[in-house]
Amino acid sequence: MMRSCRFVASGRQSSALTDEDIRRAEKAMRDDMASGPRAVAARYDRRRARVVLSFDNGADLAFPPSLAEGLDKATAGDLATIEISPTGLELHWPNLDADLWLPGLLVGVFGSPRWMASLMGRKGGRARTNAKVAAARANRRRGGRPRGVAV
Repeated sequence: MMRSCRFVASGRQSSALTDEDIRRAEKAMRDDMASGPRAVAARYDRRRARVVLSFDNGADLAFPPSLAEGLDKATAGDLATIEISPTGLELHWPNLDADLWLPGLLVGVFGSPRWMASLMGRKGGRARTNAKVAAARANRRRGGRPRGVAV
Protein backbone atom coordinates (compact mmCIF):
# COMPACT_ATOMS: atom_id res chain seq x y z
CA MET A 1 0.00 0.00 0.00
CA MET A 2 1.34 3.46 -0.88
CA ARG A 3 1.77 6.12 1.76
CA SER A 4 -0.81 8.86 1.78
CA CYS A 5 0.39 12.42 1.44
CA ARG A 6 -1.07 15.89 1.55
CA PHE A 7 -1.75 17.63 -1.71
CA VAL A 8 0.22 20.80 -2.38
CA ALA A 9 -1.36 23.17 -4.88
CA SER A 10 0.31 26.42 -5.86
CA GLY A 11 2.46 26.62 -2.75
CA ARG A 12 -0.26 26.02 -0.14
CA GLN A 13 -0.74 22.80 1.75
CA SER A 14 -4.31 21.62 1.94
CA SER A 15 -6.22 18.52 2.93
CA ALA A 16 -9.30 19.64 0.93
CA LEU A 17 -9.03 19.28 -2.83
CA THR A 18 -10.98 21.43 -5.26
CA ASP A 19 -12.54 20.04 -8.43
CA GLU A 20 -9.86 21.85 -10.43
CA ASP A 21 -7.09 20.21 -8.33
CA ILE A 22 -8.60 16.80 -9.02
CA ARG A 23 -8.93 17.48 -12.77
CA ARG A 24 -5.29 18.62 -12.89
CA ALA A 25 -4.11 15.52 -11.02
CA GLU A 26 -6.14 13.22 -13.27
CA LYS A 27 -4.69 14.87 -16.38
CA ALA A 28 -1.15 14.52 -14.99
CA MET A 29 -1.80 10.81 -14.32
CA ARG A 30 -3.18 10.27 -17.85
CA ASP A 31 -0.07 11.98 -19.25
CA ASP A 32 2.19 9.78 -17.10
CA MET A 33 0.34 6.62 -18.13
CA ALA A 34 0.70 7.47 -21.83
CA SER A 35 4.30 8.66 -21.61
CA GLY A 36 6.19 5.45 -21.14
CA PRO A 37 6.40 1.86 -20.02
CA ARG A 38 4.97 0.59 -16.75
CA ALA A 39 6.50 -1.96 -14.40
CA VAL A 40 4.90 -5.39 -14.38
CA ALA A 41 7.48 -7.18 -12.18
CA ALA A 42 10.18 -6.19 -9.70
CA ARG A 43 12.64 -8.25 -7.68
CA TYR A 44 15.95 -7.99 -5.89
CA ASP A 45 18.70 -10.17 -7.40
CA ARG A 46 20.93 -11.06 -4.42
CA ARG A 47 23.61 -12.66 -6.60
CA ARG A 48 24.15 -9.52 -8.67
CA ALA A 49 23.08 -7.09 -5.89
CA ARG A 50 20.68 -5.34 -8.27
CA VAL A 51 17.02 -4.31 -8.28
CA VAL A 52 15.59 -5.79 -11.49
CA LEU A 53 12.48 -4.32 -13.12
CA SER A 54 10.47 -5.76 -16.01
CA PHE A 55 8.26 -3.43 -18.06
CA ASP A 56 5.11 -3.98 -20.10
CA ASN A 57 7.03 -3.30 -23.33
CA GLY A 58 9.37 -6.26 -22.72
CA ALA A 59 12.35 -4.21 -21.51
CA ASP A 60 14.23 -4.98 -18.30
CA LEU A 61 16.23 -2.57 -16.15
CA ALA A 62 18.65 -3.38 -13.34
CA PHE A 63 20.34 -0.94 -10.98
CA PRO A 64 22.36 -1.15 -7.77
CA PRO A 65 20.35 -0.06 -4.72
CA SER A 66 23.25 2.17 -3.64
CA LEU A 67 22.13 4.62 -6.35
CA ALA A 68 18.62 5.10 -4.93
CA GLU A 69 17.49 7.21 -2.02
CA GLY A 70 16.24 5.06 0.82
CA LEU A 71 17.78 1.88 -0.60
CA ASP A 72 21.46 2.75 -0.24
CA LYS A 73 21.93 1.28 3.24
CA ALA A 74 19.29 -1.46 3.05
CA THR A 75 19.93 -5.14 3.68
CA ALA A 76 19.18 -7.81 1.08
CA GLY A 77 16.23 -8.92 3.20
CA ASP A 78 14.74 -5.42 3.21
CA LEU A 79 15.19 -5.11 -0.55
CA ALA A 80 13.51 -8.46 -1.26
CA THR A 81 9.95 -7.16 -0.73
CA ILE A 82 8.99 -4.77 -3.52
CA GLU A 83 5.45 -3.59 -4.28
CA ILE A 84 4.40 -2.12 -7.62
CA SER A 85 1.61 0.48 -7.58
CA PRO A 86 -1.58 -0.39 -9.51
CA THR A 87 -0.55 2.11 -12.22
CA GLY A 88 2.86 0.45 -12.61
CA LEU A 89 4.54 3.83 -12.17
CA GLU A 90 5.82 3.56 -8.60
CA LEU A 91 7.83 1.04 -6.58
CA HIS A 92 7.47 0.76 -2.82
CA TRP A 93 9.65 -1.09 -0.29
CA PRO A 94 7.40 -1.52 2.78
CA ASN A 95 10.25 -2.67 5.04
CA LEU A 96 12.12 0.55 4.28
CA ASP A 97 9.18 2.94 3.74
CA ALA A 98 10.93 3.94 0.50
CA ASP A 99 9.40 4.81 -2.87
CA LEU A 100 10.74 5.33 -6.39
CA TRP A 101 8.81 6.94 -9.23
CA LEU A 102 9.50 5.04 -12.46
CA PRO A 103 9.21 7.90 -15.00
CA GLY A 104 11.91 9.72 -13.00
CA LEU A 105 13.99 6.58 -12.61
CA LEU A 106 14.00 6.06 -16.39
CA VAL A 107 15.61 9.46 -16.88
CA GLY A 108 18.18 8.93 -14.15
CA VAL A 109 16.44 10.47 -11.12
CA PHE A 110 17.05 8.08 -8.21
CA GLY A 111 15.84 10.36 -5.41
CA SER A 112 15.01 13.88 -4.32
CA PRO A 113 17.02 16.82 -5.69
CA ARG A 114 18.89 17.05 -2.37
CA TRP A 115 19.75 13.32 -2.47
CA MET A 116 20.94 13.55 -6.08
CA ALA A 117 23.12 16.58 -5.29
CA SER A 118 24.76 14.83 -2.33
CA LEU A 119 25.39 11.73 -4.46
CA MET A 120 27.04 13.82 -7.17
CA GLY A 121 29.06 15.73 -4.57
CA ARG A 122 30.41 12.50 -3.10
CA LYS A 123 31.42 11.26 -6.53
CA GLY A 124 32.98 14.60 -7.46
CA GLY A 125 34.91 14.77 -4.20
CA ARG A 126 36.48 11.37 -4.85
CA ALA A 127 37.39 12.14 -8.45
CA ARG A 128 41.06 12.67 -9.28
CA THR A 129 41.66 14.93 -12.21
CA ASN A 130 44.81 16.67 -13.38
CA ALA A 131 43.25 20.01 -12.44
CA LYS A 132 42.49 18.87 -8.86
CA VAL A 133 46.00 17.42 -8.44
CA ALA A 134 47.60 20.66 -9.71
CA ALA A 135 45.39 22.78 -7.41
CA ALA A 136 46.30 20.62 -4.38
CA ARG A 137 50.03 20.96 -5.15
CA ALA A 138 49.70 24.73 -5.55
CA ASN A 139 47.84 24.96 -2.22
CA ARG A 140 50.60 22.94 -0.48
CA ARG A 141 53.28 25.27 -1.86
CA ARG A 142 51.39 28.24 -0.44
CA GLY A 143 51.03 26.67 3.00
CA GLY A 144 47.91 24.54 2.60
CA ARG A 145 44.24 25.25 2.46
CA PRO A 146 43.28 28.82 3.41
CA ARG A 147 41.79 29.16 6.86
CA GLY A 148 38.17 30.14 7.21
CA VAL A 149 37.44 33.63 8.48
CA ALA A 150 34.80 34.06 11.19
CA VAL A 151 32.38 36.88 10.51
